[in-house]
Amino acid sequence: MIFRRDDDDDEDEDEIELVQFKGSLEGRQADLKANAKLARMGLIPAKELVTNALSRRAEKLVIEPKGEKGSLVRLFIDGIPYSGGKLSKQHGLIITQMLKLLAGLDVQERRRPQSGGIKAELEDIPYEILVDSRPLGGGFERLILRSRNLKQPRDTAETIGITPELKAKIRGLTADKRGLLMACGPPDSGVSTTALGIMRSIDAFMFTVFDLGGLRGRKILNVTEFERDPKDDFETVLGRLVRVEADVVFLEPLEDPAAARTVLEWQKKLVLISEIKAKDAAHAIVQLVQWAGDPALVADGLKAAISPKLVRVLCTECRQAFRPNPKILAKTGLPKTTKVLYRAPKPGELLDENEEEVICERCGGVGFLGRAPIFQVIEMTPGMKQVVAAGANSTAIRQQADKEKMQTFRGDGLRAVADGVTSLEELQRVFREK
Repeated sequence: MIFRRDDDDDEDEDEIELVQFKGSLEGRQADLKANAKLARMGLIPAKELVTNALSRRAEKLVIEPKGEKGSLVRLFIDGIPYSGGKLSKQHGLIITQMLKLLAGLDVQERRRPQSGGIKAELEDIPYEILVDSRPLGGGFERLILRSRNLKQPRDTAETIGITPELKAKIRGLTADKRGLLMACGPPDSGVSTTALGIMRSIDAFMFTVFDLGGLRGRKILNVTEFERDPKDDFETVLGRLVRVEADVVFLEPLEDPAAARTVLEWQKKLVLISEIKAKDAAHAIVQLVQWAGDPALVADGLKAAISPKLVRVLCTECRQAFRPNPKILAKTGLPKTTKVLYRAPKPGELLDENEEEVICERCGGVGFLGRAPIFQVIEMTPGMKQVVAAGANSTAIRQQADKEKMQTFRGDGLRAVADGVTSLEELQRVFREK
C-alpha cells in the first residue's frame, strides 16, 4: 500500500506524517542535486513506502522484482509476512534506486550485492534502517530493508533476550580467557543479535575487549574498535591483539575454512566470539569440523555453540489467561504445578460493554507484540569433547546434549510459555517452520 494525498481531499482529514530521512548510517549525505530527476520522482514514494512499513511495526520490508509484471512488496511483522502491495516495473525501480542512494550505495551498480543504511525518524521515534541490494540478473535487484526502533533499548544482554542463567553461563565459560563462542543459525533467526548478546554478557570492566568488525558500528562501553592495517592478514591481526594484551575479541561472521582454522589456532590465547550460518548449534559444530579438517581441534577450541529461535511475544494488554488441562501439562512436559498459561485472544473475544468487538490498540489486534529468542546451547563438556573429537554427526551431538541435559529449544520454549512470554500455539507454529 502506497500513501497518496489528493489536493481535493477534505481539509479536515488528518495529513499523514511521512518519515524523515536523516542521512546514511556512515554519515554521508545523499547528493540529491546530482540525482535531481531520481529525487523528484522517487523521494516521496520511497518515504510513503517506508512510512507504511514503520507505521505497521514491520521489522523487514522486501521489494521483490517480478520482471515486466512489476514488483511485489512484502512486510514482515514479528516475523510473519504480509502483503505490502504491488509496484509497477518503473515505480519499483525508482524506489529501489532512491533508497540505495539514501543508504549511501552506488545507484549505478546492479551486478554485485551492496549493503548500507539510513538514519530515519517517524513521529519523534528514531530508526536505523539497514539496506541490502541483491542482484537478480537482467538489471533487477531485490531490495531488503531491516528497521530498528532506537527507542526500544537493546543495550544489555537482558534486553537482547539473554536470560540471567545464560549470561552467568557465558561468563563462566570465558573466565579462563580462552576459547571460541559461536552464535549460530539460519538467516533471519536472530543470530547476529545473539552474537551481540554473548558479547554484552562479557564483563567489559574486568576484561580488555576489542571489536574486529562484529559490532558493525554499534558502541559498547569499554569495548575498543581495533584499527587494523589493511595490509595485515587475519592471523597477523590476531597476533597484534595478543601483543596488546587483549582478552576478548568480537569477530565478523565466520564464512570460510581459512578463517575458521585461524580462529581455532589462536583461541588458546584469546576469547573469540563470532557467528556462523547453520541450521542449529549441532550443525554448526559439524560445519566447523569440516572447515577445520580436524575434529580434535574443534573439540579443544570451542567453548559453546548457542543457537536462537525467535518466538512472538504475547501482548500484555490483551493476552488471555486460562487454567491448563492436566493432560496438556503432561503432554507438553510443563510442570504439574503450573496454574495459569496465556494465549492470544480469539477473533471476536474482546468485547466492550455494548458487546461490540474491541481491537487492542497496543498490538493492533494481532495478539503479539515483538519477538524474543529461545535458545539451544551445546557446551564442550568432557563428554561432548569426546563425541566431537570422534567426528560425530549432528544427530550424535544432539543425543549427547540431551544425555547431559543441556539447554534445548523445546525446554527453553516451555520456560517462555510457563513465564507467560508466549503461547503453546506460537511455540508449535515456530517448531513447524522448516
